[in-house]
Amino acid sequence: MNTVYPHFGTIHIISMLLTIFAVYLLSGLFLRAETGVRQLCLKTIPVMMVFMEIIKDLYLIKTGRFGIGYLPLHLCSLGIFVFLFAAFLRSCKWRQIFGEIALVLILPGSLCAVLFPDWNVYPVFSFLNVYSWVWHMLLVLYPVLLFRAGLVRPDIRHIHYSILFLCAVVPPVYLFDRHFNCNYMFVNWPPANTPLYLFSRYMGVPGYLAGYAALVLLILPAVYLVLYLIRLARPAAKGL
Repeated sequence: MNTVYPHFGTIHIISMLLTIFAVYLLSGLFLRAETGVRQLCLKTIPVMMVFMEIIKDLYLIKTGRFGIGYLPLHLCSLGIFVFLFAAFLRSCKWRQIFGEIALVLILPGSLCAVLFPDWNVYPVFSFLNVYSWVWHMLLVLYPVLLFRAGLVRPDIRHIHYSILFLCAVVPPVYLFDRHFNCNYMFVNWPPANTPLYLFSRYMGVPGYLAGYAALVLLILPAVYLVLYLIRLARPAAKGL
């Protein structure tokens, strides 16, 4: 499918800047809000994203475009469930675990999607393009809120949270992809014009998967390091 606007072209850069500004503005308003409002926001955003997903599916059904390739099986789509668990599980320990997965795994994955969007095949002002930018803004915003409010304090000793999460979800997604010839989580083939494409081009399919896995394992500790440095430079606000 041909792209409507290229990566790092004018439209892409403006969209990224608007996304970053929205996250900065909304997180600032969140920190200045009263405790009750913060608590409401942290529960409302995941629920709102569920309804957004339903609205998107209804739109696709109405336009005759819904298919097996639009299920919530990408890492960004799985963020819905991670956020819901982080917001509504009764156990504080498990809320912390899923909050850290949101921060260490979903946030970097969403930022990568913002840098290399695969929804640039849709017209700029179309429903699916606007929806995708808003959706990924929320995927970035929610972990940022948890982090800036001090509700999640990432520790590299918890790196196994994200690794075990991936070990739980990637194999069934891979089997689903192979059976239905889909590409959820990009385990069948890399998206074009992204760094992952280089692994496939120079290493073949087995090398692509090995390089993909190695890249993820390198990124995770790097994310912990960045978050640690941010905490040193700018301590988080007190929790709720």
